[in-house]
Amino acid sequence: MLPVSTVDYHAGGEPFRIVTSVEVPGASVPDRRVFAQTSPTVDAVRQLLVNEPRGHADMYGGFVVPGNDDGAHFGVLFWHKDGYSTACGHGTIALGTWAIESGLVAASSDGVTDVVIDVPSGRVVARVTCAGGAVSGVAFRNVPSYVSGRGLEVSTSRGDVVADLSFGGAFYASVAASSVGLSVTPSCYADLIAVGREIKWALDAQAVHPVDSRLNGVYGTIFYDDLGSSDSGPHQRNVAIFADGEVDRSPCGSGTSARLALLYDEGRLADGQVLRHESIVGTTFLGRVVEIVDDGVITEVEGAAYRTGNATFTLDPRDPLGTGFTLR
Repeated sequence: MLPVSTVDYHAGGEPFRIVTSVEVPGASVPDRRVFAQTSPTVDAVRQLLVNEPRGHADMYGGFVVPGNDDGAHFGVLFWHKDGYSTACGHGTIALGTWAIESGLVAASSDGVTDVVIDVPSGRVVARVTCAGGAVSGVAFRNVPSYVSGRGLEVSTSRGDVVADLSFGGAFYASVAASSVGLSVTPSCYADLIAVGREIKWALDAQAVHPVDSRLNGVYGTIFYDDLGSSDSGPHQRNVAIFADGEVDRSPCGSGTSARLALLYDEGRLADGQVLRHESIVGTTFLGRVVEIVDDGVITEVEGAAYRTGNATFTLDPRDPLGTGFTLR
């Protein structure tokens, strides 16, 4: 395997490892995702970068690929320790920042520049704000988000709970953390992972996309603490337990979109109001509904990303660990 160079960012504390050197065939980003899932050669690169000793159980990143057409600046295949996701809001924020900071997309030193990105769930736009020649924040506009199920009963090791299912580029089951006797705090970390896995797999078959079966399945369980509301909008703390027990350190971008769809549907988020969405580590995204469409709502999620380093990873052919391992 050739050396693989990366540019690493974090958004809200969640890592995002950007790779531009991997070629993935396909006529579209969703097709490229399917190829990556079935290609031992491509997937070996994911494993190399996400597994220990080069990564860890909660590592996240993406392969930058061509967009679906000339309307996009580029496309991306999001990945984690268990495979390839359909959406990633914190990654979109990181990619928008990287596109401007790397010079891939030209931007004025002051103002907003749209970076158009094709992801497996559709086309998203990272609206990147620059001030004084530096990126100061990103607000990404997502694919339509919508409610797909209410009041779904789930039996767990911590008792019976009720979940709501919604789509924000991926399907999430939302559950009040208090309903399983927990709170969204680091001290509950292990218990949140365990019951989050149970809920995800219990509801997985009920998450069916109306158009694209490649988007089926529950991606994660969102536990939330309701911290009240003000005139500006609701305030909540959440954690997304996604894939098979990964924990999002950020407030979760696509998960924020899924929560916005639920809150708007409940009447908890009025026109012009903003959801203040905190993470398990105290970072914040701001979310709002910006448009009503036939198949749901268009959301905008605002945050910031920061570069954490550049690296070139190699695999010594004599290394008995190969592409690595994962410990939870």
